[in-house]
Amino acid sequence: MRGLLSMAECIDAVRSALIDLAGGRGIQPLRPVMWLPERIGALGVMPGYLPSIGVMGIKTVSVFPGNAGTEHDAHQGTVMLFDDQHGTLLAIIDATEITAVRTAATSAVATDLLARPDASVLAVLGSGVQAGSHIAAMAQVRPLTEVRVWSRNGSHADALVRTAAANYPGLDIRALDAVADTVAAADLVCTTTASQEPVLSGDLLDPGMHINAVGSSVPFTRELDGPAMARSTLFVDRRESTLNESGDFLLAKEEGLVAEDHIVAEVGEVLIGTHPGRQAADEITLFESMGLAVEDVAAGYVVYRNALESGAGTPIALGGLRHA
Repeated sequence: MRGLLSMAECIDAVRSALIDLAGGRGIQPLRPVMWLPERIGALGVMPGYLPSIGVMGIKTVSVFPGNAGTEHDAHQGTVMLFDDQHGTLLAIIDATEITAVRTAATSAVATDLLARPDASVLAVLGSGVQAGSHIAAMAQVRPLTEVRVWSRNGSHADALVRTAAANYPGLDIRALDAVADTVAAADLVCTTTASQEPVLSGDLLDPGMHINAVGSSVPFTRELDGPAMARSTLFVDRRESTLNESGDFLLAKEEGLVAEDHIVAEVGEVLIGTHPGRQAADEITLFESMGLAVEDVAAGYVVYRNALESGAGTPIALGGLRHA
């Protein structure tokens, strides 16, 4: 999978998917989610369609936050692609790597649009898969000079720093013990935690900062507190998803700190030019990432295309053709 989906290719694919969606050419229903008792885990079903590549698809994903720190991934599932001519199943793809790469790639698209051009100091809150992916993604769109990492688990933060330092020799990468020190004077902040309570508060935000909030995609958990949400100019991947699923937004709304019009635009609308994006150097911009099926379909199609070209994968027959 890692050889079939580079970060650069995924960024391009996600950018095209968001352009199609904003232009009314894609289909993106709100995903249904089935929660297990006590909310120990969930199963999500995410369909989407991109006519520009002639593919419809569905991502099925289980989310078990308690897997963090174990041998099991917190997100597991599949992405299935079908052609839009006969509904023929084209591919069944492991979703773990697609989720890891496309989530960070979407943040990269948002960052490229919204962060200051000279942004170079990155703060990452969290030390899991998305933390590492976001370092790789941010390095694609901004000239990073410094990366700071914070995690509730110091050993995990140290391990991430060692890995990132090996991948980016010469880049100043270090782990810090406090969120405040990690984000102080940072240009870019990526929140990639599994926290149910805020880890980034409004009093820690500096003018000109850009934030990618990716760790919470359910209504009852949050990484940002209400003042952080209220201080930021809010961009989203999809309004409908944010208004139904984003704990960062919905809990701030319950507190009376924001209303629905706090969402200024979808990232796709900035891409097609119907919203200008960042409008001042000292503006604090926030991208609230929910994760969309069209992003998975776009990323999955890159995997499928590269697998065909390289001979990777295993052909299987599941029917679909009528024989006389």
